[in-house]
Amino acid sequence: MSGPFKLKRAYDAPEDDDGVRFLVDRLWPRGIKKESLKIEGWIKDASPSDALRREFHAVPEKWDAFRRHYFKELDAKPESWKPILEAARRGPVTLVYAAKDTIHNNAAALAEYLRARHTGIPIG
Repeated sequence: MSGPFKLKRAYDAPEDDDGVRFLVDRLWPRGIKKESLKIEGWIKDASPSDALRREFHAVPEKWDAFRRHYFKELDAKPESWKPILEAARRGPVTLVYAAKDTIHNNAAALAEYLRARHTGIPIG
């Protein structure tokens, strides 16, 4: 992945090159102890609303629509993702998520949003 954001499932072990790690899910990952995640913070306000998550959950065909709606939510609450962007300006950041789908998940959409709109790093 290009840019300062790395994505990692909560069930995968932290690595030395993860940099600052943030959990970006609204719900805590099942069966995971806080100390095992080694996160800087849990930024649940940067995750999709419950309504949005319920409407689009696990439906790859709705991925584009999900991203459009989610990006509007992120536009409306910049205070939620600012700590992530500030950390990314200092070094690598890993967005931690629980979803089984490693492509169509809120962490991937959040990284895309931050890269495209706030870091000037092209999506690629």
